[in-house]
This record gives sequence, structure tokens and C-alpha cells, in this order.
Amino acid sequence: MAVTRAQQPVVTTPAPLPVRTRLAHPLLLLTGIVLVALNMRACLAAVSPMVGEIQRTFGLSATASGLITTVPVLFQGVGAPLTPRLTRRFGAERVVLGAVLVLGAGVLLRVLPSVAALYAGCVVIGVAIAVLNVSMPGLVKREFPDRAATMTGVYSTTMLVGATLAAGTSVPLEHALGGGWRASLGAWSLLALVAAVAWLPQVLRSRQERQERQGAAAVASAGAAAAKPIEGIWKSPLAWQISLFMGISSLLVYILVAWMPTILAEQGMDRGQAGLVFAFSNLVQVAGAFLVPLMAGRMTSQRGLALTMVALNGLGIAMLLVAPVSAAWVSATILGVAQGGSLGLGLAFIVLRTRTAAGAAQLGGMSQAIGYLVAAVGPVGAGALRQLTGGWETPLVLMLVLVLVVGAAGWGAGRNRTL
Repeated sequence: MAVTRAQQPVVTTPAPLPVRTRLAHPLLLLTGIVLVALNMRACLAAVSPMVGEIQRTFGLSATASGLITTVPVLFQGVGAPLTPRLTRRFGAERVVLGAVLVLGAGVLLRVLPSVAALYAGCVVIGVAIAVLNVSMPGLVKREFPDRAATMTGVYSTTMLVGATLAAGTSVPLEHALGGGWRASLGAWSLLALVAAVAWLPQVLRSRQERQERQGAAAVASAGAAAAKPIEGIWKSPLAWQISLFMGISSLLVYILVAWMPTILAEQGMDRGQAGLVFAFSNLVQVAGAFLVPLMAGRMTSQRGLALTMVALNGLGIAMLLVAPVSAAWVSATILGVAQGGSLGLGLAFIVLRTRTAAGAAQLGGMSQAIGYLVAAVGPVGAGALRQLTGGWETPLVLMLVLVLVVGAAGWGAGRNRTL
């Protein structure tokens, strides 16, 4: 495996032309991508407002309750490396359809009247999201080779929109459905079913393409060449830089997802206002997740963009450290742009630093495996430091140190090179 400069000409075997049908209209494809992306964070965000009720229902400790949100993140890292093998064997379209259906099943499993089912559902949800996380960059690169960064912005934004809507509607859904937290959380399985139905035309299209290619040895050979995985990816410095950029950026995000309202409240802010500040920060992430990949796609090198996200992250965390209450809304705005932008840029790196859809899926598997395993440590580690030191100063200072590591990784990942 060699890392080469992206601007140098590369001799490749042309991939087979897709056989389009009416079922595979671009608008149907875009609709399917958007609906799948809506599911990729919604079922995680929906549970956060319900953790207290779940804790009371089962008599869980605070640590056990924290696992409800930590377990899916952990298993996103565990499941990610398996996805490239699944897509090579079954095709990306069928893998995405299966993952969406499994996600819906996990949502229903999570609301059964059993503690074992609760955590088993969290595991299933985490694995299903891992498969979708890894599959989507490869699909986007294959279907939109000239607009991969733009489409990355679309689906990363849609993920955050889904999370924002889920967090904001969980309690109203509970009241409207009258079935408590189980009805509210279980209702999100319907969104997975809608996404599966919308994605079905892509599965039918891929089946027809395989039939059209049967007997065409040259085309099949070209397709195999196009699907060839990256050799030695785990030894590539560029792959590790992208993985560390995503991993530590995600760790910083999940620490603040878990603790930002608590940090503000412990500094004297009203809990209700602290929740509003946190919700506003999540809303601002949508803008960063959409705009940053668009900008990345127009650049030959994304080093400056990566350092900008790093600087904004550092500034927002520093403001939480020195002026948590008086500068809360400003820091929430800055952190929202930085966190959403870092997510979008990390996903854009996957499609910009690879040549093929198979390579994008493989890099996505590596980077998101590392990313979510690292991110799962963040909330627990920050909480332990808070308990050990009696304040939030040490965790926040450590986050600033990690920002420097993200900067170094982003400087390397932003080079105009491909795997």
C-alpha cells in the first residue's frame, strides 16, 4: 500500500456503468439516504431525557443508568471493523437495509420489561449504527463521486437533525402516546421501518445490476478491481491520523454531551437554563456539520479547515473553564460549530482520502472503530476525574491537551493525499 499525492494521475480500470431503473431514481436514492441518516442518532438521543424514568423503573444505580448511553457507543466501535467484510459479501445496499431493520428491532428490544432486554437492545442498536456509519461513506463515494463531500454534509447534517428532533420530542411523545417511556422510545422503530421501505428500491436496483453483469467477464473483472480493498491500511500513518482525528474529536463531543449541563449547573446556572444552553449548542452543530464538508470538498488541502475546528474547540472549552456561566451562550455557539464541523470533516476525510467505495468503507471501518472505542471512555473518564478531584477544572484542562492532539492529527489528515 502506498500513499500518493492526490493530484498525480492514477491509472485505474474503469468501473462498470450502473444499470439504472426507475426504482433507482436519484431522488429516491437521496430520500433513502436522508431517512437512513435520520435513524443513525435519533434512537440514541431519544433515550437521554428518559434515563431518569428508566432508572426508577428498574431500580438502577447511577453507574448502571449511565451504561444505557455508553453501551451503544462502545458497540459502535466493536461493530465497525466487521462492516467492510459484510459489504463485500452481500453488497452495500443489502447491508444497509439489514442494518436499518436490525436497528428497529433493537429499539423494540430495548423497551421490553427486562433489564437484560434493555441492555441487549443497547448492544443491538450500537452494532446496527456501526454498520450504517461505515457503509454510508462508501455508498456516497460510489453514487456521488463528483459530489461526495457535499453529500457527506447532507447526511451528517441529517444525523444531527434526527438527534435534535428525537431529544426534543421524547417527552411530548410520552405524553401524547400515554404509554410512558416505553411507548416514547418504541415509537422510533417506526422511523426505522419507513427508512427500510424507502431503501428497498436500492436493493432491487443492485440485484438487477448483478443480473445485467452476469456473463460479462471483463465487466466483472473491472468491478472486482474497483472493489479491491486497501492493503496494509492499519499500518498507514494517514489512516491513523484520520482515525485519531475522528476518535478524539468524538471523545470531546461525548464528554460534553454527558456533562455540559452539569458543569453549568454546578457553577450556579439554573438547571433549566443549562439544558437550554446545551440544546442550543446541539442545534448549532447542524450548521457546522453541513457547511464544513462543503468547504472541504472545494479545497485541495483541508489542513487549515482542520486547524480552524481545533482552535474553535479549544476556545469553547477554555471559556467553559474560565467563565462557564457568563460566557455560556457564546461557548455553546463556538462548541456547536466546532463539534458539528469536526464530525462533518472527519466523515469528509473518509471519502476525500480514498479512491474507491471499497476503500472508503474500509477506512470508515477503521476510523470509526477507533473513534467510538475512544469516545466511549470519555464520559466515564471525565466523571471519574470530577469525583477524584472535586471539580471540573482537571477534566477541562485535560480536554484542552487533547485538543492539541486533535490538531496534530488534523494537520496530517488534511494533506492532499489518498490511500
